[in-house]
Amino acid sequence: MRIIVKAKAKSREEKVERVTQPSLALNNIKTELTVYKVSVKEAPVGGQANEAIIKALAKYFDVAKSNIYLISGQTSKQKIFEIK
Repeated sequence: MRIIVKAKAKSREEKVERVTQPSLALNNIKTELTVYKVSVKEAPVGGQANEAIIKALAKYFDVAKSNIYLISGQTSKQKIFEIK
């Protein structure tokens, strides 16, 4: 499964929130896009924040960290992760 993550580094507390946003309507069918807002305490330096986000997602979805891959957004606040 692929998920979209909005990252917030250098936060006071570490948390994962599920946020639903409306997306484009295709063929008159309204769909919703699920986005996860992840706050971590680490700074976005040297990939520390990305590692912390992976750790937080692993805990939230109850999977091993090795099953979570950063697909895109290495240096962006909006990222795409794949969870296997």
